[in-house]
Amino acid sequence: MLDYVHQLTIEPAAISRGHVEGLRDQGFDDTAILQINLIASWFNYINRVADGLGVGRP
Repeated sequence: MLDYVHQLTIEPAAISRGHVEGLRDQGFDDTAILQINLIASWFNYINRVADGLGVGRP
């Protein structure tokens, strides 16, 4: 799962069906895969918003 989230964070356009199949092989069902994707994507989004606004920087 962490490899998938890392790939989604670093190079989201490179996510392939193989990545999703890898999650299924680890026992995740479609609902869990969707949740993993949504949570990781939301954190990536909100961190980029905060970085773009300089939140937390002096």
